[in-house]
Amino acid sequence: MSQIRIGDSRVIESREVSDGVTIRRRRETPDGKRFTTYERIEKPNLAVIKKNAVRELFDREKLSIAIKRSVGKFFSSEVEVEEMIDEIEASVYALGENEITSKQIGDKVLDELAIRNEVAYVRFASVYQEFKTLDDFVKILEHRKEANQAQKAE
Repeated sequence: MSQIRIGDSRVIESREVSDGVTIRRRRETPDGKRFTTYERIEKPNLAVIKKNAVRELFDREKLSIAIKRSVGKFFSSEVEVEEMIDEIEASVYALGENEITSKQIGDKVLDELAIRNEVAYVRFASVYQEFKTLDDFVKILEHRKEANQAQKAE
């Protein structure tokens, strides 16, 4: 199979992929061969400061695994979970910071879950905030009730 150099090709068609951050380009070489390339906007490195002060690079896959493990079955589809992860990732990068704490990420997850699924919210909160007693559950339920009432009053 021969090597194709992108520089030797011309773009026939460009369009945005459904994820909103990828561009699909159909290309053609001078000898008439066609191929497709996908271009993504490269995001800057973002360091996550863990509870133990260790820093590691933000990893969407790690976030995805944590969310799916704790709340995935409370959503109707994998697409809904991926949309939520997209929102969380976008809000993390929108902060415009080079570093973010794992607490900030956890809070963003809770914010998104509060909108989408209250049972998933409580389940994630119980892991994220390391509930130890039933009183911890009661407090979070009371907090959600108050937030719902405030939202209805608006």
